Amino acid sequence: MERLPGDRPYRCPVLRSAAVYFGIVFGVGFMLGSVRVPFVVPWLGERSAELAEMPLMFIAIFLAAGYVVRRYGVSVTPRGWALVGVAALALLVCAELLLAVALAGRGVGEYIASRDPVSGSVYLGMLLAFAVMPWLRRGFGGSRSRDRADGA
Repeated sequence: MERLPGDRPYRCPVLRSAAVYFGIVFGVGFMLGSVRVPFVVPWLGERSAELAEMPLMFIAIFLAAGYVVRRYGVSVTPRGWALVGVAALALLVCAELLLAVALAGRGVGEYIASRDPVSGSVYLGMLLAFAVMPWLRRGFGGSRSRDRADGA
């Protein structure tokens, strides 16, 4: 595979891509959560507040996956993008469970049982979208978009 000028070799682009993707989406979710919990939940209730946050998180997932695909697309295969999504999902679930245990002082089972059935179901769908988005976005970024931008 031909490297383009300005490309930097990465030792493990799948893990690096997964870590960056996780970091962006987790950071956005953490910021939104820090607004949602103290300000929006008392006003709308937990279910409505979580559901209102979901479209914003979907946009963050879509944009973060596009960024990661553009940034690391030359060195990751289509199968690699599926692995990026799965690895990032594992990081996200671990981080969320650790925060639930550390900040809320609840056990993992207690945290899962406390989820609202409606917003929790939508959240599971968002986790699925998070896992598959790098693979879906690979056709809209990566080496093909760089080739088009260079006029090739």
